Amino acid sequence: MLSKFETKSSRVKSVSFHPKRPWILAALHNGSIQLWDYKMGTLVDRFDEHEGPVRGVAFHQSQPMFVSCADDYKIKVWNWKQRRCLFTLNGHLDFIRTVYFHHELPWIISCSDDQTIRIWNWQSRNCICILAGHNHYVMSAVFHPKEDLILSASQDQTLRVWDISGLRRKHSAGAPVVDDYQRGPAGQPDVFGNTDAVVKYVLEGHSRGLNWAAFHPTLPLIVSGGDDRLIKLWRMNDTRAWEVDTCRGHYNNISGALFHPRQELIISTAEDKTIRIWDMNKRTALQTFRREHDRFWALAAHPELNLFAAGHDSGLIVFKLERERPASAVSGDTLFYIRDKHVRGFNLKSGTDAPLVTIRRGQIGQTPPPKTLSYNPAENSVIITSANEGGIYEIYNLPRDHSGSEVREAGEVKRGTGSSALFVARNRFAVLDKGQVFIKDLSNTVTKQFKAPPNVGEIFYAGGKNILLSTPTSVILYDTEVRAPLGEVSVSGVRYVVWSSDQSTVALLSKHSIVLANKKLEQLATIHETIKIKSGAWDEIGIFVYSTLNHIKYALPNGDNGIIRTIDQPIYVQRISGNNVIALDREAKSRIIAFDPTEYRFKLALVRRNYDEVFHIIRTSNLVGQSIISYLQKKGYPEVALQFVKDPKTRFDLAIECGNIDVALEMAKVIEKDEYWNKLGVEALNQGNHQVVEYVYQRIKNFDRLSFLYLITGNVEKLKKMLKIAELRNDTMSRYHNALFLGDVDDQVQTLKDVGQLPLAYLAARTHGLNDEADAILAAAGLDQAPTILPNAQLLKPPTPILKQFDSNWPLLMVSKSLFDGTITQNDSAMAAPVAAIDDDEFEDAGDWGGDDLDLPEITGEKKKKPAAAAASHAGGAPDLDGDDGDGWGLDVDLDLQLDDEPVGAVGGRAAVAEFNPPAPGTRISDVWTRNSTLAADHVAAGSFETAMQLLNRQAGVVNFAPLKPHFLAVYQAARSYVSAGAGLPPIVSPLYRVWDEDSRRVLPFVVFTPQTLITRLQEAYQFTKEAKFTEALAAFQAILHRAILTVVDRHAEVDEIFQLIVICREYIVGLKLEAAHKEVRETDLKRAVELLAYFTHCQLQPAHLQLVLRLAMLLAFKLRCFGTSLALSRRLLELGPSPQIAQQARKVEQHCERNPADEVQLVYDQYNPFVVCAATLVPIYRGSPTVECPFCGASFKPEYSGKVCTICTVAQVGAQTTGLRFENR
Repeated sequence: MLSKFETKSSRVKSVSFHPKRPWILAALHNGSIQLWDYKMGTLVDRFDEHEGPVRGVAFHQSQPMFVSCADDYKIKVWNWKQRRCLFTLNGHLDFIRTVYFHHELPWIISCSDDQTIRIWNWQSRNCICILAGHNHYVMSAVFHPKEDLILSASQDQTLRVWDISGLRRKHSAGAPVVDDYQRGPAGQPDVFGNTDAVVKYVLEGHSRGLNWAAFHPTLPLIVSGGDDRLIKLWRMNDTRAWEVDTCRGHYNNISGALFHPRQELIISTAEDKTIRIWDMNKRTALQTFRREHDRFWALAAHPELNLFAAGHDSGLIVFKLERERPASAVSGDTLFYIRDKHVRGFNLKSGTDAPLVTIRRGQIGQTPPPKTLSYNPAENSVIITSANEGGIYEIYNLPRDHSGSEVREAGEVKRGTGSSALFVARNRFAVLDKGQVFIKDLSNTVTKQFKAPPNVGEIFYAGGKNILLSTPTSVILYDTEVRAPLGEVSVSGVRYVVWSSDQSTVALLSKHSIVLANKKLEQLATIHETIKIKSGAWDEIGIFVYSTLNHIKYALPNGDNGIIRTIDQPIYVQRISGNNVIALDREAKSRIIAFDPTEYRFKLALVRRNYDEVFHIIRTSNLVGQSIISYLQKKGYPEVALQFVKDPKTRFDLAIECGNIDVALEMAKVIEKDEYWNKLGVEALNQGNHQVVEYVYQRIKNFDRLSFLYLITGNVEKLKKMLKIAELRNDTMSRYHNALFLGDVDDQVQTLKDVGQLPLAYLAARTHGLNDEADAILAAAGLDQAPTILPNAQLLKPPTPILKQFDSNWPLLMVSKSLFDGTITQNDSAMAAPVAAIDDDEFEDAGDWGGDDLDLPEITGEKKKKPAAAAASHAGGAPDLDGDDGDGWGLDVDLDLQLDDEPVGAVGGRAAVAEFNPPAPGTRISDVWTRNSTLAADHVAAGSFETAMQLLNRQAGVVNFAPLKPHFLAVYQAARSYVSAGAGLPPIVSPLYRVWDEDSRRVLPFVVFTPQTLITRLQEAYQFTKEAKFTEALAAFQAILHRAILTVVDRHAEVDEIFQLIVICREYIVGLKLEAAHKEVRETDLKRAVELLAYFTHCQLQPAHLQLVLRLAMLLAFKLRCFGTSLALSRRLLELGPSPQIAQQARKVEQHCERNPADEVQLVYDQYNPFVVCAATLVPIYRGSPTVECPFCGASFKPEYSGKVCTICTVAQVGAQTTGLRFENR
């Protein structure tokens, strides 16, 4: 039995598979219903409305519904999409045992301890039939999967088969619902002579009450089981039903039995804690699967897959009887695989499939199927391995003709024992058996043998004289000639190995990960998946295509991966041929699945910088989608992503990212939102394209910035026009600024006078030498004394621009164009707004600003005509500035501000912008730090958390990074200083260095964690321990461990201090966990409490703390009358030189124990045998016993905890192979 999924919960009384989704319902004895995803291993939902144990649950075959029943006499129908109960059916008078939906009609069947069976219409929500006849509890009732029959099993020791064809006819005829009081007993006709349900057969044969009965899905057979511990097989025809045989073997009540949907097997569960598999023909037990402490209560089969589920006392288990992966191998154009009892050959070119040779295979359900197949083209033979009898292999010769015209019987078959076997040369094959690797010739004679490295569980072909050896934590490349390892890669649980056609790269497939490596076993990339990886094959261009339970996916050599297509059922990929995936399904049938490889070919071309291929794919394919756009942005190709985007906003963002002002300008016109114009203005200003900046400021009416732009570009004429506009807008501050920018003192003075600031106006006039104007202001102000002018006052006048460069952009650094610029500029956007010519009629009265944009018709000197409706709507509103005479303000001013739909230098022949490409940025300091250091702390300081995590995983086996998050952030923030730049502006960030050098290759960041900071924190942890604040102490020691990971030392001698700190923290954390466990069990299990304290005394503690532990352990052992142990502890305590009071107490204990130095209670503690404490189970692991360690903190564990997260440091994976943590950069 292969367990696929298990849960831990209270007793499960019923289970039900969803027919399509990977879901299973579990009805719990505590009143809850759980919905699990058995593929992902997650709890999807929970339903709690029943009162009392839920005994039955079932999915509907097509609707998003399920039904449940419980001891509260209620049947509830639920909608799992809406996550609520739709309605409740009431009618039963006692506990309800089972409920099921009908496969076609809107019916529900239920049975109850009230001795009745009821059929309900879930659409009308009424009971349409009551079947009465049993005289004891009815334990199960089911519909026949095809016919109008019902099978019920009762504690009255009978089975009943009911005919409900009359009920179907009545239901189909649309007759009105008959209430219960109008309907006679089951089997009796109503007043019109119709019969709803009649008993067809009553089957008697069990000696005690029945618990379960089930129909065969296709044959006229019935299986039943009950409290007599027997499984009975029944057959029926149109006229009678009779007992066929009995299966004996269970030794407690049988709770469930069913037929295997596709094989001639019976599966049963019982309260004897076993699941048994029976041969339906021979009626003999084939296999028995036993649980230690859990009785089984429920059994169900998946309606479509070879999956079964059983509920027991502490949860449920989803399992299948045997592996469904067909053994296979591809050679040339032929796929060899095993189906049923034949080795078959599938021609990949012609598509023909034929059996080649018959193999010897045991009975299905009793012997495991073939595991692997290895083909030898030179000898035209195959090696087939199986897990039968502890592992065997067999060699079969195939016929030369693979067309299937000749099916050879298994003649002389060479066989032997071994868990793994494969061909390694034309006349040699390798066998792994009991830790030894044997090289044998075709006569099955050993020619060479050597001892494999420890824990090797599988061998794989590696080309030539090499093989791959798989251990639980790594894969080793081994040379069989020199008998030495050539390389090793750390990867856990490799199941399958797939080589590329040229043997240059290999994919190592584990349950949830793929490691790509070269032929020297040097790791290239790692791909992680959340669901199980099933198989894979290499494309001819170097792409690895693999399948999971739900998808066909691809992986590039650099580790990038993506989805090719979704699949309904798992497949096993054998070869990639062009645009087709050739695979086998679980029924060992060949399948050819077409797919589109454009996406991964495009990505591979980018990775390999094959830009010709990239251009070709862009021009010829229809490659679109958010995933490809995100990929291109992530990889730094926003200009390529532009080719696939039509959404204006996304296209604008990409254009800004790659510095393409032309495309960004087009998209901004389409979007017409200020935030996008602002972004465009910032980017154009960064590039020095002030003509586009001017156009942007005009569109968003940012007058202040526009004035400043004219100032720095020396455009005095337009500054004068901005001054006029400020006057018309009555914007005093803008008017004054423009006058200031122009150096127009008269206008400055006039502005100050207009706003009533006469003292300031006087100062401005007097300072600039306008004495007459100053005297006039003084007189107008009525002041007797003039304001004092400071002797060091200076004139506020900007320098006169010498180089006026407002007709062309600023000089730019000329760099080469991007490879993709030509492609982009050839594709005009179809979404851009139409560009109007300057002389169009609609611009005739708009002025240079486009009057509709600025709403300033007054500045043109003539009033723009308004529609009558518009004029009427403004009546009584703002005053008419032009007056009735039409002269307006009398300003005949031509601003001559070009407001075209395209600024000078945009697309259309202006070479200044078209030839621009932003210069390549320099190397960021964070990139310099990551390049210069191999320390994880330096990578964290640089902000490269991903590479830091990879380093920590490789050096210390760290897999759980959640506890390290605050320390990552602390290191990152400490490597930078932040200076406020002003309101509304981002702070100025400056890097902080611990090492600075003119040579950038030696520059390293400041790191906050040093040995001294850890030692300070250690003293705090000691103090917490002394004060018995164990929770705070535990947190403090773990924090030291986590900070130690990111510590950097200046001197090599400090490295030993860090490792010593790690050992101290480990010992104290183990001890504190022992103390916490001791407190939990002290009142209930004094023996275990004494053992825990005894183990605690062996932790490497400070003498003061060790005295406390020894004293407590001594007294508790004395209380338990373990005088021998207490004597040893008292002597150890006295050796430490305690205080006189404690020493006196220890001597008293010593004197008393010396009279009878024996333990009245035998402890699991041997003080004379060196041991370490398992950090997970808190039990001793004595010297010589197998153990695994945490690669970071060194905590010891039992072997079964290998691969789990360490409970001491909480971050590293127990037993992981690592290179060792580094604290100094050499």
